[in-house]
Amino acid sequence: MPTLILSPRYTPDSTQLWQAALRANWSTPRLQSHRAPDELKGQEVVLYGEGLFVTIIAEQLEIALLESPLDWLPNLPLPYRLREINLSTLKYARSITHPAFIKPTADKTFDAKVYANGAELPSAEFFDDDTPVLIAEPVEWELEFRFFISDRKVQTFSLYSRHGEVVTDNASDSESDEALHFIEQILTDETVPIAPGIVLDIGKIVNRGWAVVESNPAWASGIYACNPDKVLKVLAKSCIQQSHLSETDLKWVIQRI
Repeated sequence: MPTLILSPRYTPDSTQLWQAALRANWSTPRLQSHRAPDELKGQEVVLYGEGLFVTIIAEQLEIALLESPLDWLPNLPLPYRLREINLSTLKYARSITHPAFIKPTADKTFDAKVYANGAELPSAEFFDDDTPVLIAEPVEWELEFRFFISDRKVQTFSLYSRHGEVVTDNASDSESDEALHFIEQILTDETVPIAPGIVLDIGKIVNRGWAVVESNPAWASGIYACNPDKVLKVLAKSCIQQSHLSETDLKWVIQRI
């Protein structure tokens, strides 16, 4: 059975996954530091937690973390994103003179939001000019859903936002059906590369329609109202021992350290 390693930080999500792992008869140590137990080296280990914690532990245990490359979203066909999105640098973003949604590709190094212009971004004193960022046309999201995907199949999903506000209510049947129909279009389109274990957020843009919001690594994504038992299946596809990587897996391994 795999071992689920959790970070020292207690969250509702990590608690739900801990309980799911117990139901699946997985061992579930919660580490108290950024040091992995030596006895776990070479074992089947699944990680979940903050991006920095997971990255450090994965390196110690020689685990490859699978996720989408930085240019995955900008390279999606326009019908799947319905807005202009470019991968650039913070230096270029600071020169923008019009409103744009700007997001750091690294873990929340600065706020991802609509900036009136590039002058509002953090200066080079705080973040290097070559910091990669995504620059997108501002849009208004009516609904947003989170999907946990393994091997191009939906394992579990939930609504998480209405008009930009995090929600805890369930989506209506018609909303869920629309979301499922759209995500299935993407998953069955063989021209769209999809990581073996990944989180895809999709949503409905006001006056435009359904589009991909972004891709997130499963091992660091909040689960909202998703089924934690099924989330475990996706986590297991996103954390692979380096010695067990297939040719298909290799293109989804992003060097973070």
